Amino acid sequence: MSRTFDPFNEMDRLFSGVSRTPASVAMPMDLYRDGDSYVAEIDLPGVDPASIDIDMDGQTLTVRAERSSHTGEGTQWLTRERAEGTFARQLTLGNGLAAERISADYSDGVLRLTIPVAEAARPRKIEVRHSDSAVHSSVES
Repeated sequence: MSRTFDPFNEMDRLFSGVSRTPASVAMPMDLYRDGDSYVAEIDLPGVDPASIDIDMDGQTLTVRAERSSHTGEGTQWLTRERAEGTFARQLTLGNGLAAERISADYSDGVLRLTIPVAEAARPRKIEVRHSDSAVHSSVES
C-alpha cells in the first residue's frame, strides 16, 4: 500500500491552530517549511523592536508587539489606515517540533521565527540488513 505525502496536510497537523483574529490583519504572516525547520515571517513595520514579546505556554506560541503613533495633539487626520496599539498573534504548535530551539530575528520590519522539526520527527531512511540464510545440512551416514 502506498501513501502519498501531502506537505500542506502535514503543516496543518504541526500548526494545528493558526489564529484568524483581527490581529492577523495587523500582523500578516507567511508560514513555510525550509529543510528541517518551519519559518514564520510576520510583518511588523513601524514596531519598536524593544516592544516585541514572544512567549511559549505549553504548545502555544504568542507574539505581541506595539506600534504607536508619532503625531502631536494638533494633528488633523486626512486618512488613517495604519493600525496602532498592541497586537498579538498565536500559533498552536503541534507535536514533532523542537519548541526549545525556536529562534527569532527582527529585521527590516519583519519578524522571522525559525521553528526546527524535532529530530525524532524528521524523515529518515531505515537500513535493511540481510544475512546469508543458506541452510547447512549435514548428512549422517
